[in-house]
Amino acid sequence: MSYANLLAALGIDAIAIAALSYVIYYRRHRRRDLALAFVALNVGVFAAVSMLSVQQGGIALGFGLFGILSIVRLRSSAISQIEVGYYFIALTLGLVNGLGIREPPIMITLDLILVGVMFALDRPSRRRIQSQTVVLDVVHFDRPSLCADLERRLGAELVDCTITEVDYVREVTVCEVRFRTASHASRAMEPVR
Repeated sequence: MSYANLLAALGIDAIAIAALSYVIYYRRHRRRDLALAFVALNVGVFAAVSMLSVQQGGIALGFGLFGILSIVRLRSSAISQIEVGYYFIALTLGLVNGLGIREPPIMITLDLILVGVMFALDRPSRRRIQSQTVVLDVVHFDRPSLCADLERRLGAELVDCTITEVDYVREVTVCEVRFRTASHASRAMEPVR
């Protein structure tokens, strides 16, 4: 493997992960922290896989890498299943581009498929049920009044509500909510504070 091939593959990987993280994910979800995490995961996997492809260890080193990656837990903050999908695609792009250095047409085709799938499937118009963290400036003492308040504030039908924090001193309730918006309200909602 030559340095020119490595740099070309790195450039292709950079374009693919930028499209996934910033053009698609960040513009739709507005979470800069996760966009950066996707890029960091992708670049790390790309570097490790590129190094493995030039070593003679082959399968044993590959299994070791996946053993290390399986230890990584996504516990730092609550993330949705959509974001887990983005993590998986970011990891897969790193693998495809790290291993595909010798086959650029296949590498580019797979990149287009992976990014295209996320572009097509994670469209706001396709998401009938949305999820959001809501910080309320009130503490409700019964579930029906909490649900009614959330529906009023969101202007949507509440599907599920999980209370993650109640602060009686500051009179604040933090909830993870899933809600169904009207068909005409496909725009992203502003956070409720």
